[in-house]
Amino acid sequence: MRLGVLDIGSNTVHMLICDIREGSAPLPALSVKKPMRLIEHLDKQGAFLPSMTSDLIQTIQELTAQAEAQGCSEILAFATSAIRDASNGEELLAEVFNQTKQRIDVLSGAEEAKLTFLATRRWFGWSSGVLLVLDIGGGSFEIAVGTGEQPDVAISLPLGAGRLTRDFNLSDPPTSKEVKELQKYVRQEIANVVSEVSKPGLADHVVGTSKTFRSLARIAGAAPSSEGPRERRFLWDTDLREITDELVGMSRKERTNLPGVSASRAEQLAAGAIVASTAVDLLNVEVVEIGPWALREGILLKHIDGMHR
Repeated sequence: MRLGVLDIGSNTVHMLICDIREGSAPLPALSVKKPMRLIEHLDKQGAFLPSMTSDLIQTIQELTAQAEAQGCSEILAFATSAIRDASNGEELLAEVFNQTKQRIDVLSGAEEAKLTFLATRRWFGWSSGVLLVLDIGGGSFEIAVGTGEQPDVAISLPLGAGRLTRDFNLSDPPTSKEVKELQKYVRQEIANVVSEVSKPGLADHVVGTSKTFRSLARIAGAAPSSEGPRERRFLWDTDLREITDELVGMSRKERTNLPGVSASRAEQLAAGAIVASTAVDLLNVEVVEIGPWALREGILLKHIDGMHR
């Protein structure tokens, strides 16, 4: 069986196509990304502009056509923070359905955290013990921790790298005043949930699953994506602090010259690094391992579990 997962995120619209066999892990067959930066196309009232609706519909039509051509029997489509928080998000999705007949589920922040945790637990297994998962998206930052396949604590904070870059109107490069204001805000937001995150106990294994964490680890010397998902990659707290200090002083163009940093992500990487380094500091994390599975795989695994039941 071949299934497609359509992820309408704050930065990209991503179609992941996987082959499913009973008793085996999902095997990726095709992955197609379309950078859209949805979170940057909101007006002052928090509504998407009409032009974005038409662009999104066209993108969904293109990606679903590719999935069908690849033999997908079903497409699991979902949207996250950008559409969830938009004042006209429901209207946008209604128009998408009218034009494409593709239903799209809008996930809550807690659901994002739980599904990402499920995928991470399945990848690393029970030997991880108390597992802490950190995921920095374009619109939100998810934290999940627990000992089972479902986390004991699942939290979503409005600390996405794209959202912060937009809301704080960061210069290129950011001024020292802008950096201090952003750091203060991020620290307060994360500090508010530290006690809740700590309830399950000290984490035995900390995993970062987002593009932000992958980029930061790559800058720190981790293996490139070309070496495959089974190559273990780590990001140490000392390296993260140094990298964050460097990134906030760089222009967007300078960041694109760093390993693992794409032009589409360079602008928001400084804000993402501030979130990552602050979380690592406040949660007393020494090292973060980079996880290859995240939300899309979590959606897929939950669907497969339901099929078997």
